[in-house]
Amino acid sequence: MKSIFALVLLAVIGSCNNSATTAPKEAMRITGAYTMLSQTVNDGKKDTMYTNLKQLKIYTPDYMMYANVNPADSVSGFGIGTYRSDSGKITEKVIYNASDTSANDNPGSFTLLIEKTDKGYNQIIAEMETSAHTKIKLTEAYEAAGTATTTPLDGAWKEVKAYGIKGKDTAVRTITQYKTYYAGHFIFGHTYKDSANKLHTGMGYGTFTMDGANKIKENVMASNYGVIRGKSFDIAIEMTGADAYKQTIIENGEIGVEFCERLKK
Repeated sequence: MKSIFALVLLAVIGSCNNSATTAPKEAMRITGAYTMLSQTVNDGKKDTMYTNLKQLKIYTPDYMMYANVNPADSVSGFGIGTYRSDSGKITEKVIYNASDTSANDNPGSFTLLIEKTDKGYNQIIAEMETSAHTKIKLTEAYEAAGTATTTPLDGAWKEVKAYGIKGKDTAVRTITQYKTYYAGHFIFGHTYKDSANKLHTGMGYGTFTMDGANKIKENVMASNYGVIRGKSFDIAIEMTGADAYKQTIIENGEIGVEFCERLKK
């Protein structure tokens, strides 16, 4: 069901200028990984609940990132940015988000009301203007999914260089990609343009474990790419500093190499 997914994603992207100007009060602990259980849309007359969208959200100490995909049509989206937590609310400053064939790299911020629950928390945007220029109240219910595991990769990253090697040929990859590792979970989200200059969005999320200092295993739980969904990948990691790493993965006879740098506040 593409309609509610596109409606909500465009609404969130479009509402990012509703920034809070009040100073933080009491910080609220929110770090971890969370699986979305449901979305409830109130149009002023009734509540309508949706449970089809697959979404994971990660809060590191400094950054938040979310990614989602609609299994019905594989439309996907993601966003990443910094945040601050006050008493009962979180203000997120998005630095990049994308959905389907559109992307936004203009920083913006919006405020979420937070209600802690036994399973995790509810996230509420009390008054959101949708892409159809109507006002709704959006409530998302999340369940905590993270672990207490810590790794050198924990944090938010941006890809700065990538290339693929197949046989004797090397091809540079032009892509905008972000990735977050935290609480035993990971999210990646990227955009790229095809030969017709049309933009595409891709994402994936799941769990990961480190095998020693130079290898990780990623288990992909959800993605708009069917060829990786539900599969595990062994990835060679080389930390080239406290805030940079090189990733190498071999798949179907091709070597993919990515260089990433940690995002800082």
